[in-house]
Amino acid sequence: MKHLSAIDKLIFFCNSIIAIVLLFSYLLPYVQPKHFAFLSVLSLGVPLLIILNVLFFVYWLLKIKRQIVVSLLVLAIGYKHVGSLYKISPSKHEPIDVNNSLSVMNYNVRLFNLYNWIESNEVQNNIVDFIKEVNPDIISFQEYHPHKAIDLSFYNYKYEVLEGNKVKYGQAVFSKYPIVSSGSIKFPHTANNAIYTDIVKHKDTIRIYNVHLQSLRIQPDLEQFEMENSNALIEHVSEAFEIQQSQTELFIKHKNSSPYKTVVCGDFNNTPYSYVYNKIKGDLCDAFLEAGNGFGRTFDFKYFPTRIDFILTDASYPVNSFKTYSKKLSDHYPIVANIGLHK
Repeated sequence: MKHLSAIDKLIFFCNSIIAIVLLFSYLLPYVQPKHFAFLSVLSLGVPLLIILNVLFFVYWLLKIKRQIVVSLLVLAIGYKHVGSLYKISPSKHEPIDVNNSLSVMNYNVRLFNLYNWIESNEVQNNIVDFIKEVNPDIISFQEYHPHKAIDLSFYNYKYEVLEGNKVKYGQAVFSKYPIVSSGSIKFPHTANNAIYTDIVKHKDTIRIYNVHLQSLRIQPDLEQFEMENSNALIEHVSEAFEIQQSQTELFIKHKNSSPYKTVVCGDFNNTPYSYVYNKIKGDLCDAFLEAGNGFGRTFDFKYFPTRIDFILTDASYPVNSFKTYSKKLSDHYPIVANIGLHK
């Protein structure tokens, strides 16, 4: 330290604090929000903590200083967290056997721009054109609204659960393959929900879950943080995390009784560093971690990449491919996974 300039000492002090906070955040997936809701809020900032530690690592690397060890060690300890932020998957050159695979899209469509959040009259048509282009076998929608301009009749089967008086909205699953049973896991005192459909392709019956956990109601920029009292905002988010835990417990109880192998899609309104993600994922495979590339950002937050939408697959189903599409037609980005089925 005595060979460092005053500026470098200050930088190293900040580096140490941020490294310690990141190290502490590795425990968050195991901390129940009902017991430590305030601490769970930290999970939202883990992507920023990782990026800052990478920048500190590069800074000390360029200066050839031993202070590089602090961030290097913390990032190495949390290599799984780093992989959840940015993924590089090897290219698969073998063609996908479409007869023995299933392509699944998850998409929070924000009511198909019903209230013109995006200043365009073409959003509804653009979403339909995009879906036709990608042509997934299954679509799992959150914040779905049966908009008169949305024609998805080229899917033969659908299941939707809607609420609201003047404006109907909720969740839906569209499928090219028969839906032999379906149902809803009602979350109390909220419009959020989880639904399921049992879909048959050839001899396989697959349960598709569509999970939409309690919203944090945080805007995709930082204006809300500047306008609201920070303590009130943290209290609001903490309460939402507690609700998410209760919803997750209801979902897991239902999922554990499923007679079929499952694929879980949804908008969890939380990150891969959270308790609810860790509990829902369980022994499932995160399709992004299996075959994704890049940051995998699914929510339009301006300041760092945020992944809150997921496709989780049964461990026996190989993930052939995964892609996040940078279509600015909602405040979420659509994700698509192709999973292999049993031959």
